[in-house]
Amino acid sequence: MTWLRDIIPPHMGEMKFMGQVTLAMLAREAAILIALGFLTAAIVGAILIPLLKRFNIVQYAYEDAPKTHQIKTGTPTMGGICFVLGILPLVLISMIPGSPAAEPWSNLLKLFGLVAACAAVGALDDLMSVHFGKNRGLRARTKFLFTALIAIMFLRSISEGSGHVGWAVLIVPGHVLWLPYWLWLVLGIFAIAGTIHAVNLTDGLDGLATGTILPPLIVIGFITLQNEAVGEFGGLAALSGIGACLAFLMYNHHPAKLFMGDTGSLALGALLAGTAILSGQMFLLIIIGGVFVAEALSVMLQVVYFKLTHGKRIFKMSPLHHHFELSGWPETKVTTRFWIASAICSAVGLAIVR
Repeated sequence: MTWLRDIIPPHMGEMKFMGQVTLAMLAREAAILIALGFLTAAIVGAILIPLLKRFNIVQYAYEDAPKTHQIKTGTPTMGGICFVLGILPLVLISMIPGSPAAEPWSNLLKLFGLVAACAAVGALDDLMSVHFGKNRGLRARTKFLFTALIAIMFLRSISEGSGHVGWAVLIVPGHVLWLPYWLWLVLGIFAIAGTIHAVNLTDGLDGLATGTILPPLIVIGFITLQNEAVGEFGGLAALSGIGACLAFLMYNHHPAKLFMGDTGSLALGALLAGTAILSGQMFLLIIIGGVFVAEALSVMLQVVYFKLTHGKRIFKMSPLHHHFELSGWPETKVTTRFWIASAICSAVGLAIVR
């Protein structure tokens, strides 16, 4: 964050104490990055809604989704463009001559490439669904393969020329868990692809995925601010992502005026996983992303149990949020409960690394 302080000088009275940045300075820098993401995403969202309606890029409710979801058909989709463009100002600022992050293909730029590439895969899926008039885009296995390939390119790019023998996957006070490069690479592929598709599964209710990913991003952003050298600037994208999510919620809260589509869910998953890896906290994803883990597990358990018992089900419907819907919970209640659960999981994760 030193380069950001050089570009935007602190107010009079702010100072460093024993070599550490003051809490006020950290809060100010975080507010700047969040505001940049918020303003950009808010403007993009306002432009997108009429534009998407004009070109009839709208959502079609799943045929097997709860009947209450049929009313959502016709809502503009592909709003996930807000997330990609929401972190773009940070990337552009980082490229100002003289900043350490301005080096060619810095980790921040590589992270943006990861997010944009995954968003492009999601956009292809969204456009196919619109073209066929139903939610029949790319197969899940195809999306997983594409995102895994993108993950490989991202992980290889951030490790080029590093000379590291081991790679950190969890950093707690006084201890660092290191893994050999090959194992870090394999687990990183699954962490990125798995997070992406877990967020994709969670995106099923108004505001659900957007609000659920906010607490994990806050944790990663806080970790990066506290130890800027670890994230090598890439983790700072979590802060711009927070702002973009807050802005998107203005359009995505119930009843939603704009859906993120796979464009958004794949981008958000890539952002969360990428920033966690750059911050040396890959394993922390399991805890702070506990809600996403539960959503993915509910689908896997449902499929396995259905096949083993020849048609029986554990849940009324998977992913997990649909089970609560069919149990009589209003959509807004499911969403807020999942937000709270995500906040609790993230608080536990933060307590561990603090």
